[in-house]
Amino acid sequence: MKAVSAIDKKIFTLPQLLAQVASWRVTNKTVAFTNGCFDIFHEGHIFSLSEAAKEADYLIIGVNSDSSTRKLKGPQRPVNHEHSRALLLAHLTIVDAVIIFNEDTPRELITAILPDVLVKGGDYTIEQIVGSKEVLDNGGRVVINPIIEGFSTTGIIQQIKSSYS
Repeated sequence: MKAVSAIDKKIFTLPQLLAQVASWRVTNKTVAFTNGCFDIFHEGHIFSLSEAAKEADYLIIGVNSDSSTRKLKGPQRPVNHEHSRALLLAHLTIVDAVIIFNEDTPRELITAILPDVLVKGGDYTIEQIVGSKEVLDNGGRVVINPIIEGFSTTGIIQQIKSSYS
């Protein structure tokens, strides 16, 4: 029998997440953190999250809230609401915890969690990654994974729009 009731328990509030992280650390487990909007889930997301999951014993995903996504991506986004996006991520076996954040960046969340590994996909430098200074100052690592070309939510939306034009 599948433990589907455990899925909702992978979506945390900040106090719940901090307690969970503390319990993982008591057993000397490592924690990785990554974040994003994850608006229309695609192969690029799977690659990025799979790579992030390899970096530590547990993987936490910070999901931009609906209001945060609108600020970053524009008034037509997100396509899928925050609970839907968080629930989809929580269903992945490689994801151990999901938390929705309202701020423009996850800096406050990263500072609260202080993951052992901060993972970001893309062509950033470490200095450009929000929270990298805090993680490095705490003795952690920052990992930048490549992105898979041809997979983006914006591209998918454009493709759908052009199909109906």
